[in-house]
Amino acid sequence: MQKLPINWLTEGIIDFEYKKYLLLAYLQSVKSEFGQQRLYPVFSDLIMHYRNLLQVKEHKKLVYESFPQRITRADFEKLELVYEKIVADDETMQQIEEIIQFAAPLFVNAVDEGKELYNFIEKHLEINPVGITPMYFNEGYLFLDAFPGKETQVYAYRITVFENTYEKYRGINTQHVRTVRRGLAQTHENLKIQLAKENRELPNPATFVVVAKVPCPLENALLPIAKRSLVKYVAQLAA
Repeated sequence: MQKLPINWLTEGIIDFEYKKYLLLAYLQSVKSEFGQQRLYPVFSDLIMHYRNLLQVKEHKKLVYESFPQRITRADFEKLELVYEKIVADDETMQQIEEIIQFAAPLFVNAVDEGKELYNFIEKHLEINPVGITPMYFNEGYLFLDAFPGKETQVYAYRITVFENTYEKYRGINTQHVRTVRRGLAQTHENLKIQLAKENRELPNPATFVVVAKVPCPLENALLPIAKRSLVKYVAQLAA
């Protein structure tokens, strides 16, 4: 996948045709990834660029929270200083505004395409508990069955709840435990029993299976979407 620099709007030559070339090459790469059902990390990267573009358009300001973890606070402060100088330059700012006007609708189309792909895959996921679900389900196992195939990817998961005055957020961490080939003697239920015997701290672990009904890459689509689906499913159980 072709990367678009974090500070693509402000670094290098501030020229409409040059920035247009950079953007179109990046969006062509995004489209290629989506065509292969590869949603991550490209979708997150795309949304980050779009949000920052909106911030610049609406406030002529860069917002640190819009950037991914790979940019440090020190790096951001340097970028902000460069941007402040650009804002003060009317001719350069006019170039940037032309670039933004060109880029914004293209980003909207690309983000919408990503959302459509995400919703399509999510719609074709089936999630169910395995066995009896205990009262505590913020920790346990996630079974993931890709399509097609007879293998189950086993992950240990832990859901963390963050709260502030207004909202409650849930994050999920997963760790791959093993890959198991399913068969008559190796069902999801039997696999759960084996895991409970191996981990005495969770005698009846909360266990959920997510089954994909359409083919999609494990790491670049199925696992990230399955994790988010599990978080929503558990939130409904907790409600």
